[in-house]
Formats: sequence, C-alpha cells, structure tokens
Amino acid sequence: MDRTAGRTGAGGPAPITVEPSREARVGAATVRRALPRRRRRTIGAWCFADHIGPDTVDDGSGSSGPGGIGPHPHIGLQTVTWLLAGELLHRDSLGSEQSVRPGQLNLMTAGHGIAHAEESRTPSGATVHGIQLWVAQPEATRDGGSDFEHHDELPRTELDHGEATVLVGELLGARSSARADTDHHGAELRLRPGTSTVPLRTDHEHALIVLEGEASVGGHDGRRLVPGEVALVDPGRDELALAATGPTTLMLLGGSPFPDPVHMWWNFVGRDRAAIDRAWSDWTAGADRFGPTGSPMERIEVGAPPWQHG
Repeated sequence: MDRTAGRTGAGGPAPITVEPSREARVGAATVRRALPRRRRRTIGAWCFADHIGPDTVDDGSGSSGPGGIGPHPHIGLQTVTWLLAGELLHRDSLGSEQSVRPGQLNLMTAGHGIAHAEESRTPSGATVHGIQLWVAQPEATRDGGSDFEHHDELPRTELDHGEATVLVGELLGARSSARADTDHHGAELRLRPGTSTVPLRTDHEHALIVLEGEASVGGHDGRRLVPGEVALVDPGRDELALAATGPTTLMLLGGSPFPDPVHMWWNFVGRDRAAIDRAWSDWTAGADRFGPTGSPMERIEVGAPPWQHG
C-alpha cells in the first residue's frame, strides 16, 4: 500500500509517497524494480531502476551467476551500472571491454543502437549487489551515435552524517564528469546514524531507493524506507531530512520532468511503437545496427512486441 508523508495544503512541502518496488527476473537474478511505475514512468530522465541482490554466486562459473546477462540490444537510452559488491565485465559492439567494481561507474549511451553484455566476474561464494539504471535520451541525442565511458573516480561530498558520491550531475557543489544529456542527477548516499539534510532542486522531481539498511524520510518522525520500496518526491521541496539508526546506503535520483513521451519495451526506449518495431526487427535479423559484442555468453532473443500480435 502506498504511504504519503508531508502536508499537501497551500504553503506546505511537496508530498513524499512511499511505494513498493516489484519483483522481476533478469537472467539468473531476481531484482526489485523501482522504475518505471504505472503512475510514474520517469523521474526526470531516469526511466528504469533495478536493485540487484544482494545475491551469492553459487555456480562457480564466474560468468552466469547473478548479475550476468548475455548480448542484448539497446536504443534511445543510457545504462548506468553501479555496484556495492562484486564485479562485472562490460563488452559492447563499439569494442569496449571494461570491468566495473564498487565505487566505479560504467555509463553506456545507446543512441541509434548498441549491443552489450555484462558478464559476472564475482567468484563463487561471494556476493553481487548493485543497481542498474537507465536514462531516457532526449530528442536531440536519442537517434545519434553510441558511446561508452568508465569512471574510476567520482566526486564525493560530505553530508551531516555521511557521504555522497555523485554519479551523474551535481549535488552540494560536487559535479560528476559523466555525460548527461538532460538536466538530471544521481548520487549514492552512505549514511551513518543521525539525521542528514540533503538539498533538493525545487524544479526537480526525485526518487530515493534504499540499497541496504533503512532510513526515515523526512527526519526521525518521517516515513520508514527499506529495501524493496521507493520514495517519490514531487517538485517543490528544497531539502529532505534523512534519519538513519545504522549504516544505510541509498540512491538519490532527480531531474527536470522529462518533456517527451517515453515508449519502453524490452531493452528499447523509442519515440513510438514504430521505432521499437524497427529495433526489434533489426536485432532479430542480425543487422549491422547493433553488431557483435565479443562476449562468449549466449545472445538473448525475444518474441515480437505484444502489439504486433493484434
């Protein structure tokens, strides 16, 4: 059941709504999908958020445990890969081959089309834990060229009782050098016991996803937020108090409301169904649009979009 915090009357702060994520299967892993939502497709340009794990790799293969997924296509979006534990190897049709570990950022821009695979490099018996995020590209870049970038180091800034690492955009004067095609930001917040006040852009909408631990959103008398839930914050607030009683890690996402319609199906974000139909046909036909990734994992295929079945 949804839970709402904050006054909604004139002059009061914008409301905060706490809603459950839903479970979904991705490869061998069960994830908590915080975005998209039926009533809220995007938070700024953020259009997808899968909280992965924590899971234990138990097959010993190093390539097909939780977090590994074979070659598959994307259009019209950026993938943002962030780990708390484990290691993934990214391969894509640009020729990129890059490991990502906790505290590092892999950001891939699909544009007109790219294929990639993410192979687990987490050893058997160890833990993989992280979040996979997508950013919808705006009209100016969504049909443009593809790209990949890796960031070993990201800017950090102190909170009242914790620290923020800025993945994309800016928070508390710390700005990431990662590519951002729209006015959006994302940051990992690591909280210690106590209350930290995080500034918000009043023209942005925001989401908070707890990855480990728990927090009270709105201060000690606010709403409790735990893994498997997402807090949605409407534009209008200039700050948010987060209270933790133990070590807690959250993902803060924000951005200006996305101006364009977002059509999502499988791994595609398109202008309309016709764009998605073309992308699926090109992938199925093995067209040059996506290309090989060099991954030894099995290529992923799916049936036609449901609307093609009449």
